[in-house]
Amino acid sequence: MLITRRLEFDAGHRIPNHTSQCKHLHGHRYAIEITLSGEVIRTEGQSEQGMVMDFSDVKHIAKAHIVNVWDHAFLVYRGDQVVCDFLATLPNHKTVILDVIPTAENLAQQAFDILNPAYQDLYGNQLRLERVRLYETPNNWADCARNGAKVA
Repeated sequence: MLITRRLEFDAGHRIPNHTSQCKHLHGHRYAIEITLSGEVIRTEGQSEQGMVMDFSDVKHIAKAHIVNVWDHAFLVYRGDQVVCDFLATLPNHKTVILDVIPTAENLAQQAFDILNPAYQDLYGNQLRLERVRLYETPNNWADCARNGAKVA
């Protein structure tokens, strides 16, 4: 069985070497979808009976590891020294420094790598993260799926 939970957050970024508008500082209303697989829990009387995982638990984990960290932050590539230096001059600015350029594809991969250990088999029902879909806009997104992910 597959289940999916969607959450949204706002963040800024730039693609430093891009030849169009994306080279400038800008932001997006991102959406992230977390898709999990597992067996439906059949244990009589268990809170999650009839579920793969309670959607509120999916949300809680995603918020703790991704959404609360990236929301209203500027996601910046460590190699973008000019922007890193600029952001460092802003007192108490919420900056997330990444080892990759913050494209939708790289952010989807980063989110998958961060969330994968958080959604391990919590209930004995073979629960696992299958896909992270990261929407940069309503019309543009990147999928990082287990079968295509670089899972450690």
